[in-house]
Parts: sequence; C-alpha cells; structure tokens
Amino acid sequence: MILEERSVVALTLLTAIAVVAADQLTKSIARGAAGTQPQPELFGGFIKLVDVRNSGVAFGQLSGGGVLVAGLVAAALTVLVWYFLRHLGTPMIWLATGLVIGGAAGNVIDRVRAGAVTDFIKFPYWPAFNLADAAITLGVVLLVLLVELDSRRSRKEELTNASSSNC
Repeated sequence: MILEERSVVALTLLTAIAVVAADQLTKSIARGAAGTQPQPELFGGFIKLVDVRNSGVAFGQLSGGGVLVAGLVAAALTVLVWYFLRHLGTPMIWLATGLVIGGAAGNVIDRVRAGAVTDFIKFPYWPAFNLADAAITLGVVLLVLLVELDSRRSRKEELTNASSSNC
C-alpha cells in the first residue's frame, strides 16, 4: 500500500471510530433519560427524545430475525469493504465508508450488548432512529453520489479516449 492509500484507510477507520463513540455516547444518554416524563423535546417539540428498542433492521423490519439480520449486515459490509478497497482513489470514499461501517458497528454493539438497538430520535410521522442510523443513511447517500460521479467520469474518459483514437 502506498502512503496515500494508507491515509485513506486511516481516515476511514478514524471516521468509523468517531461515529461509534458518538453513537454509543448518545445512546447511553438517551437510555439514562428513558424514564423521564414527559418525553424531552427539542426545537419546540419537533424532535422528541424517546426510548425504543429495535430488534430488526431499518424501521423495525425483520424484527426478531437475529441470525438473518446478522447475515444481512455481514454481507452488506463485505460488499462495502470490497468496493472500498478497489476504489481507494475515489475522493471522499473514506468518509462514506467510515460513516457506514461506524454506524453498522454502533448498532451491532447494541445487538450484542442488549439484543436490540436503542433508537431515541423521533420526528413527527417518522420512526424513531439513532445516530448510527443517521450515519449509515448519510454514508449510503454519499456512496451512491460517489459511485455515480465516478461512473460519469469513467464514461467521459472513455468518450475522450475513443474520439482521440479516431483522429
């Protein structure tokens, strides 16, 4: 690995560690405030702090599917790491990958520790979620944008090379 690739891997790991630390800290605070009545509210009640245990994946899907959920998470992370290692030169790939890995690790820690994930942020008309979920979502959106930008760059290079060879 050249130094630049090592730096990309290091940034990814640091991002993942920061996400796990922030996620576990906020979940600990939320669990500590769980018995508070009324539920704490932020921004004039727009955001409520709740205490929800989610044994499934996004929005409680596959609730109680422990082995299946673990398998899906492992498969998704394997594909992500495979893609990441083959695209280390893609700008910002470290951020997207670090967010997803950190978020997934934060939720896995909950599953191992308590058998379910602590969700505590509640917007109106939206299921409760946590910081790890937000990191995963942001990371996936960023990853999709990076893949699309990389694909457009590759197509542009192919067109440029094809027109150069025709001359």
